[in-house]
Amino acid sequence: MATNLFKDFDPVSSKQWKQKIQFELDGADYNETLVWNSPEDIKVKPFYHRDDFSKTTTAATNASQFKICQNIFVFDVEKSLERALDSLKRGAESLRFTIENESVDIQKLLEKLPLENTAIHFNLKFLSIDFISKINTIVEQKKARVFYNLDPIGQLAKEGNWFTTKEKNNFETLQLLSKVTRESSLISINSALYQNAGANIVQQIAYSLAHANEYLNRIPTIHQAIVFEVAVGTNYFFEIAKLRALRLLFQLIAKEYYHESDCHLLVTPTKRNKTLYDYNINMLRTTTECMSGILGGADTITNLPYDSIYHKNNEFGDRIARNQLLILKNESYFDKVNNPADGSYYIETLTQQLAEKALTLFKEIEANGGFLKQLNDGIIKRKIQESTDKEQQLFDSEKEILVGTNKYSNPKDKIKEQIELYPFVKIKPRKTLITPIIEKRLTEKLEQERLAAE
Repeated sequence: MATNLFKDFDPVSSKQWKQKIQFELDGADYNETLVWNSPEDIKVKPFYHRDDFSKTTTAATNASQFKICQNIFVFDVEKSLERALDSLKRGAESLRFTIENESVDIQKLLEKLPLENTAIHFNLKFLSIDFISKINTIVEQKKARVFYNLDPIGQLAKEGNWFTTKEKNNFETLQLLSKVTRESSLISINSALYQNAGANIVQQIAYSLAHANEYLNRIPTIHQAIVFEVAVGTNYFFEIAKLRALRLLFQLIAKEYYHESDCHLLVTPTKRNKTLYDYNINMLRTTTECMSGILGGADTITNLPYDSIYHKNNEFGDRIARNQLLILKNESYFDKVNNPADGSYYIETLTQQLAEKALTLFKEIEANGGFLKQLNDGIIKRKIQESTDKEQQLFDSEKEILVGTNKYSNPKDKIKEQIELYPFVKIKPRKTLITPIIEKRLTEKLEQERLAAE
């Protein structure tokens, strides 16, 4: 039996704590001074106590089993394969290939990889039964674990158009694929789009669930895990609670469809708070964001290189990003405990509040025709834009601070000569079915002004 080390101390009640705090405030108002309101309309208190806490249902997480994933954009197959093998040698445990067209020799890309013990994620920019069937033949032979991460609704939301396919529509293609890829995960939800576009946390959870509900409702043959590609922001404890609430609510909804597989959380740091100037601070931001991801129950984490918004893929940026995760796993021991956030009154309360608010919004979406209808009607984009504008105003007024950019900036910092990629939103004129949801960083306007002055 464990020894009670504090039996000689009298317990302190919630009421006593509050009285002590109010005494120390010396007349200042408790609520105005210490209670702050989040963008999700959650009032955050200065302390949380078991007197005010009622144990709620939480989703079990396997933080001890999270995998470090390496992103690889496939252009030259030989170089991509070489990079994949090198990444695995240096500590990556999973790979995520971004492939833009069907001309890629997938047999050559996969044949030398240790598929038996390496999970492979695909980020395909097209929807093709023939191409996926080729992959499926290879992975079935080697009994590999593969996530195809197909998301036509995400394609519509981000690009404004569906994938072009031979079949009548994208859902028909998914139905056909679901019958031939029974052992691999087929569907993903691009939840990162909503975060990177400026949606608040309640919106991110609710839109992701409503997005997933469209697939569960339309394609009953889906039995494997659905992947949620989630971007994690800088609000440390809220982001931990976000992932926990997302998993909890997905299990609740999936149960109604007799979908027995849990979701798979593929987590990456947000792009929204990343900066062009004082870019080394991005390493600090991505570190805490990866920590939130692990503690929140991510199954796979792929880090964002500190220079990814203005540099092409490079060995140094990739190595630093991967090493951040290796340090968290092997030196900070973030993989030693499952459900690490359990027992934190603050995080568990946040989880419950976010889950309740997201479920309410989810029900509103379903009562008004569902996610696709509201996406087509422009309602989802309008609601996200409202949240985006509020956050932008906070940044512009320096109430939301990004060090090195809108606060404590270095006027001698020059970046123009280092830019290899265009770091700002660039909308290509094209005909679309709907107005797409656009990802945008908070610092873009300020950075453009500084670049123009260089």
